[in-house]
Amino acid sequence: MNETIIRVLIADDHPIVRDGLRGMFAGDPRFEVVGEAADGVEAVALARALEPAVVLMDLRMPRMDGVAAIKRLGELGLTTSVLVLTTYDTDSEVLPAIEAGATGYLLKDAPSAELMRAVEAAARGDAVLSPAVAMRLMGRLREPESPLSARELEVLRLIATGGTNREIAGRLFISEATVKTHVLHLYTKLDVNDRAAAVAVGYQRGLLD
Repeated sequence: MNETIIRVLIADDHPIVRDGLRGMFAGDPRFEVVGEAADGVEAVALARALEPAVVLMDLRMPRMDGVAAIKRLGELGLTTSVLVLTTYDTDSEVLPAIEAGATGYLLKDAPSAELMRAVEAAARGDAVLSPAVAMRLMGRLREPESPLSARELEVLRLIATGGTNREIAGRLFISEATVKTHVLHLYTKLDVNDRAAAVAVGYQRGLLD
């Protein structure tokens, strides 16, 4: 039975990483490395020319970073799946990559067998996330989205404890006038007209414990 060989493009600005990945795939007949790119611009150009099933995409690269390259591939309408392979799992790295259209997100410390399975899954169009990244995304989904700034949230919490503007100013080491400005802003954002309503909406939206 002939299985379709998965064509892979490696995009990483470190030659040692590219060499290691190419060597790993070279020993497995299920895969063929069809090209290598040292930055996002090359990755997009080679993906257009070679039409690989999967692009292994690093995020931090010169000229064009991984997220911009992922967006560009989506704009071009290519059917290539992008599997991010990086050392970073922070929100500032993970979320933009997923939002840009990455099929999966793995960390470079993943075992080779896990990476192989992830590439196979990405070639099928299945979403693949490393456990650490999956936990991070789940945590973000559980967090209530706050329309308030960090300072406005502090003011709202102190309002909820019954603090006056003067008391809040003293607690936060800001002027009473600044407190009034924050209060007006949070009224507008929560669509309320008084302190009691602001606290009620704060609890309703999960902004207050």
